Amino acid sequence: MFRLLLALPLVACTAAVPELPAFMEAEIQTDAQGRCFGRDITPAVIETVREQIREPGDGPARYRTVARQQILYERREVLFETLCPPEFTPAFVETLQRALVTRGFHPGPVTGRLDRVTLDAVQAFQRGSGGPDSPVLSLASAQRLGIRALSQDQLDIMNRR
Repeated sequence: MFRLLLALPLVACTAAVPELPAFMEAEIQTDAQGRCFGRDITPAVIETVREQIREPGDGPARYRTVARQQILYERREVLFETLCPPEFTPAFVETLQRALVTRGFHPGPVTGRLDRVTLDAVQAFQRGSGGPDSPVLSLASAQRLGIRALSQDQLDIMNRR
């Protein structure tokens, strides 16, 4: 019985492994230096062009409309630096949710869990700020939200101004 009482407090003190949605774990890759990258697929951008072409023949001019599509940008895969999964602790996720609430992207409540509402808010924030169109939080977006420190190079650039 004495052993059981000693073991219970130790179990309560162990750090909880953050639970990431399965698709998010699959979208985060780690390189040889230990940095993590998210993956996003940008869709192709297609434009429809309409032209008026004159019909051959004598008499009054007659035109017909011809529509064709052309690809402006091909579909492509984009890798972006992100936080590594161990950093998505409940405390970090709470901070992320508060930052998104403050900017009007997260309807609340602040739970500390990476739920669908939070992932949708991250994606909306990143889409609106020129980041990746992904629910995986990019490092740049975390820095824009003020929840991740800037690198020394970024601080040096800011201090030169």
